[in-house]
Amino acid sequence: MKKFALAAIAGATLAFVAPQAANAQDAWPVEPGDYVEMSMIKVDDGHSLEYATYLADQYRKSQDFAKSQGWIDGYQIWVNQYPREGEPDVYLITWFPHFVDNDEGKARAKAYQDYMKMTVQDMQAGSAKRSEYRHAAGDMLFRVMKWKAK
Repeated sequence: MKKFALAAIAGATLAFVAPQAANAQDAWPVEPGDYVEMSMIKVDDGHSLEYATYLADQYRKSQDFAKSQGWIDGYQIWVNQYPREGEPDVYLITWFPHFVDNDEGKARAKAYQDYMKMTVQDMQAGSAKRSEYRHAAGDMLFRVMKWKAK
C-alpha cells in the first residue's frame, strides 16, 4: 500500500512537471504561455457601487498603465452573478508573460508611484479604507498551455 501511494504521488508530480521539463524534447503538443493571476474579492452588502467606482478609477488606471508598459498582456473583471455562501463576488484576472526579478520590481514600483502620483503611504491608506468593505478571499496562479504549431 505504501509503495502504491508513493508511486501515485510520483506519477502525479511528473504529470505536472513533465510538460515544461520535456519541452526541449518536443514530445508535448503544448507549450507554456502567459501566467494568469486571479484575485478573489468579497464585497460587503451595500458597497458594490463604491468598489466598482474604485475599480473604474484607480484600478483601471493602474492596469492600463501596466499594459502600456508591457508588464501585463491584459486584465478583466469578472462578477459572480450568483455567489453561494463563502464564494467571492468579484474576480480580478490579470495575464502577464513572466515574473520579474527584484531590481525590475523596484523599478516598476517607482514608475507606478510616479504615474499614479501616490506615495507608499497613500497606497496603504487607500487599501486600508477599502479593507473596511472589500476583503481578499484568496488568489490563484495559473499557466496557460498553448497548442504547438503543427
